[in-house]
Amino acid sequence: MLEEHGIPMDQGSFSMDVVNNAEDSFDRSRLSLESMKDQIPYVGQKFVTHDAAYDFYSEFAKRTGFSIRRHRTEGKDGVGSGLTRLYFVCHRAGNTPIKVTTDDLKQRRNRKSSRCGCSAYLRVSKTMDMGIPEWRITGFKNYHNHELLEPNEVRFLPAYRKISENDKSRILMFAKTGISVQQMMRLLELEKCVEPGYLSFTEKDVRNLLQTCKKVDQIDIHDLLRICRNIKERDTNFRYEFMMDVNNKLENIAWSYAPSIQSYEIFGDVVLFDTSRRLPTFDMPLGIWIGINNYGMPCLFGCVLLREESMLSFSWAIKTFLSFMNGRAPQTVLTDQNMYLKEAIDIEIPQTKHAFAIWLIAAKFPAWFNSILGERYNEWKVELYRLHNLKNIDDFELSWDEMISSFGFCSNKHIADLFAIRNLWALPYLRNHFFAGMMAPCLSKSINSFIQRFLSLRTHFTHFIEQVAVAVDFKNQAAEQQMVQQNICLKTCGPMESQAAAILTPYAFDKLQDELVSASQYTAFQIDDGSFVARQHTKRDGGRKVIWIPEKEILSCSCNMFEFSGILCRHALRVLSAVNYFEIPCHYLPLRWRRTNSLSTKVITEAASNEHDERIKILQSMVAALVSEASKSTECLNLAYEEVSLLLSRLREQPVTEHMSTEIKQTVVSSNSIPVLSWADDSFKSGTNKTEVGQIISN
Repeated sequence: MLEEHGIPMDQGSFSMDVVNNAEDSFDRSRLSLESMKDQIPYVGQKFVTHDAAYDFYSEFAKRTGFSIRRHRTEGKDGVGSGLTRLYFVCHRAGNTPIKVTTDDLKQRRNRKSSRCGCSAYLRVSKTMDMGIPEWRITGFKNYHNHELLEPNEVRFLPAYRKISENDKSRILMFAKTGISVQQMMRLLELEKCVEPGYLSFTEKDVRNLLQTCKKVDQIDIHDLLRICRNIKERDTNFRYEFMMDVNNKLENIAWSYAPSIQSYEIFGDVVLFDTSRRLPTFDMPLGIWIGINNYGMPCLFGCVLLREESMLSFSWAIKTFLSFMNGRAPQTVLTDQNMYLKEAIDIEIPQTKHAFAIWLIAAKFPAWFNSILGERYNEWKVELYRLHNLKNIDDFELSWDEMISSFGFCSNKHIADLFAIRNLWALPYLRNHFFAGMMAPCLSKSINSFIQRFLSLRTHFTHFIEQVAVAVDFKNQAAEQQMVQQNICLKTCGPMESQAAAILTPYAFDKLQDELVSASQYTAFQIDDGSFVARQHTKRDGGRKVIWIPEKEILSCSCNMFEFSGILCRHALRVLSAVNYFEIPCHYLPLRWRRTNSLSTKVITEAASNEHDERIKILQSMVAALVSEASKSTECLNLAYEEVSLLLSRLREQPVTEHMSTEIKQTVVSSNSIPVLSWADDSFKSGTNKTEVGQIISN
């Protein structure tokens, strides 16, 4: 949908297969402020998100001579329809009441307030346009009862005085040399080529930063370790390790919680080790181990605080993390473009596939290319994502040369470095490795929001570990509530779709459903070597080669989508239809993407080797088919419920040896709980007591 007034809106999402060529799909909430320098807010103006509206109004305020703040919100994210209306006001809005006290001995300081009751504001409200949410300006008043600041004065307002992470690192490095704050400011001015006094922060801001870091250095390490021991006493599965330097100061500390360790047992195949964050208050890099569960939501595996970023520190972090996780290394690990970390991974976990997350690399793009490309920066970023998402290595390298020529990058160091490590971030080189969808930049927003929950905590360092546990537990509870509320809607009404809906989580089913719908647009025909070619029906040549071995139910497609994401592709699904297969082989509905009762459920992926286990697998497929058929109508559901109840009663009367009983229970709990649980959750919504369902499952 195009905007009515020239405000760019990005409604595309960056996936494994599609890049929106018209919009910048890396960051949906940011607008190009350069294209709006001369615009004034007006009623009816549209934005993708309320954050985009805030950024736009903030930029307008900065040009005009004031700053803004959020005043009031109506609605709440995650509940009902979410936020519905927000008010942004001038920083001088409202009045500060005078502090009074009845105690004559206790004096109050009444500092002079800058607030003077200014009535300037901007109001945005959430609306739906063709099912797509957007934010419109529904109220705007630009009258101020105070003088507005000149451009050389407005930068001193607190809202615009910010010290970047790079500047913080430089300041802390200068502080170790013993130079004065005035000398630090002068050095930074020279480095940035700005006039004296024109940095984005003041000497006072630098002194406050140094004072904060000085307080951190005075942390009582014994208190921190005492708190860790207290957590360990309450929960014996809590794990932590630390290392002290020669001066008895904390060098590194890592920790993980019991639910995190349980999550890793199931979802630890693909891990993001995000080391791009720092805790400015502690002046320590923060490493966060994160995975994605079967519902597509972030789950925390562990954290580590390091004194410095070095190969030795990262090696210690990796070894400690592996010890927490009982020595099991991930199948794939994603990181930032950090060569110290790359070297440590190569040494400590050489069998793990290492890749760079494109959305962590892209965070550095503005600093690298914005000034060079100017107005063509967004155009180049769209082109880079297109290259990143290509299927073929030859196409990538050919397009890369064309991109260099088009944008004049022949001698750019950053572009040369990106090409040198292309096998670590470009998808054409990575599609035969499993990433569980974590290479998609659209996932970065969810992960960043997850991390920000505990990074924004205002707490003492010794309590930080406890507060992270509270924040993560809150996120887990919200995730469980969201899982319960998710509904599945069938589109093809075919047997394969019904089978997948009964087994997979809504997150995984949505992805497979997209492939099932797209498969109808493909044709499949067998070629001389016995394999198949799946091709879009409008094309005369090309397509994907699919190998199908019916004796072993083995499918393999040249697009490598299943190897990359664990979701069967449209080409393979079309071939299954062509050979009159009405069910997806069970091993192509991975247990990793199936519904599970709890994180403590142990997922077993090894195939059964004896006849008894093979018959159990067949029974599992029959149960899945039973659920699919029973859910078609109330009559079918009632019939299935009655017959299964009778069958369970007869089975309980059969004599079973102790050894066989134990073997069957272990197999059913590890493998077959998934379709039964999905049956109980989705099919018995009416006419069935959930307590009865739970008894059936437990028995």
